[in-house]
Amino acid sequence: MRTQVPEKLLAIVEEIDAHGSANLTRLTVLKKWFEHPGRLCAFGLWIAKRSAGRKGKTKAEAAAGALLNEAHALLGTTATREGFLRPVDPGAAKLLHDRAREFQNEFRQQQWGPVRIIHCWPLLLVEQGLALYFRQAASQSAGYKLAADFCQHYDSQRGNCLIGPSRTKIVEIVRFMFTHESIEEEDGRQFVGKLTSNL
Repeated sequence: MRTQVPEKLLAIVEEIDAHGSANLTRLTVLKKWFEHPGRLCAFGLWIAKRSAGRKGKTKAEAAAGALLNEAHALLGTTATREGFLRPVDPGAAKLLHDRAREFQNEFRQQQWGPVRIIHCWPLLLVEQGLALYFRQAASQSAGYKLAADFCQHYDSQRGNCLIGPSRTKIVEIVRFMFTHESIEEEDGRQFVGKLTSNL
């Protein structure tokens, strides 16, 4: 089912180009796209795969890097259509999710409550993506939050928002959406083809 959401995301890219930044809440347009069955899980797995290939700078670099290498080996890549469609061993992916969660399970008490300390952002995205894939956080809001966490960058004047580096990630999400929609269309045609061949 085709929507106008990819075009709205591209309008965010244009806003970043024109004004230097855009508010993270602009990504809420994704909630509409996530209403279609199966898209939340697919998006979670895609984010996990994309993030497993990114190292980032970490305080616990060796251990986090080893977990990211393990995640990349298990989840594969999204660079090709085969990688995009490659199934994942659910048992191994669940163990990976749990280990990623446990690795960054440090909290500090602040005046408003406990705050989780994150040393490796890509590993957090792998964890969050797999949680969405396993429907532990199966809501359109959880999908939006994962997209915001994937795209956001910190700017000293604006705080966390969508700035220059975010535009590339938004374009990647648009490519994911187009690829996923084309797979949905193909699956629909194959299903209709099977129905008509049985008549």
